[in-house]
Amino acid sequence: MGKGGSLSDSVLKKILLSYTYVAIWIFLSFSVIVYNKYILDKKMYNWPFPISLTMIHMSFCATLAFLVIKVFKLVEPVSMSRDLFFSSVLPIGALYSLSLWLSNSAYIYLSVSFIQMLKALMPVAVYSIGVLFKRESFQTDTMVNMLSISLGVAVAAYGEARFDTWGVVLQLGAVAFEATRLVLIQILLASKGITLNPITSLYYVAPCCLVFLFVPWIFVEYPVLRETSSFHFDFVIFGTNSFCAFALNLAVFLLVGKTSALTMNVAGVVKDWLLIAFSWSVIKDTVTPINLFGYGLAFLGVAYYNHAKLQALKSKESQKKAQQTDEEAGRLLEERDGEGTGRKSESQN
Repeated sequence: MGKGGSLSDSVLKKILLSYTYVAIWIFLSFSVIVYNKYILDKKMYNWPFPISLTMIHMSFCATLAFLVIKVFKLVEPVSMSRDLFFSSVLPIGALYSLSLWLSNSAYIYLSVSFIQMLKALMPVAVYSIGVLFKRESFQTDTMVNMLSISLGVAVAAYGEARFDTWGVVLQLGAVAFEATRLVLIQILLASKGITLNPITSLYYVAPCCLVFLFVPWIFVEYPVLRETSSFHFDFVIFGTNSFCAFALNLAVFLLVGKTSALTMNVAGVVKDWLLIAFSWSVIKDTVTPINLFGYGLAFLGVAYYNHAKLQALKSKESQKKAQQTDEEAGRLLEERDGEGTGRKSESQN
């Protein structure tokens, strides 16, 4: 009874911890998206400089990652050669900077709710680019599912009250660059046995992003900022915004480390619905029935995709366990045969 009680207590504790990590991640992800929208939107804080905002985030995150890894030694650094850094980390940093730049730019033109609907295309982009780079095998049923997600997003776009072509181009570009980055992480790093958690990733990638973003910033935003003499750096706004961005990376580290990447995907779906509700009720963005119907279709496609991934993961795990069991059984048989042969030779002697 006591043992059973302690077991159920430990299981309950694990479940509660998992839900806590999920709740923290949803809250921080939600906060960063709404905060970025608030800063960049011309009707709110009115600071429409997405490259500058991304550079502030990267400077802050790179500094804190350096402190966490090198000064406080809370996270183990990854051994990284110069060749590996230039051949693998640098292109990933370039894609990440483009993804962040374009996704932050989209907040100036599109509503939070519509951006979340467009982000539902991420599995489609990751799968398509994975097939292109031969990291994923082409499967007809998966492609049909991808088309259903795309159809849902197209319907949602058709029903969008504040449709802006340039904003949609920016967000789709951000999705494409982010999907390519995720596939390249598998090709350039994971295939070489190198795993970067969100903190070590920021340590290596954030400085690259700063360098890549500096070039467009000099030509696009710096001249405008220089002319805007009334602007003063608000340490409270940009400091708390940057801290939320860094805290989000820590939350990803905790969530994936203590649960799984699939849990984060499922939590992401919950977060998207919450953001759509918040965008409609608080920011007063227009969400039409066609919007919701289209996103509902896309949501079903994404849910099925996550379910299929989970089943494939379970199948792989069960095959691995079966293989281990067969190997153990084979060893036992060999040991028995060896013992039997030894006894025979002893009896003959």
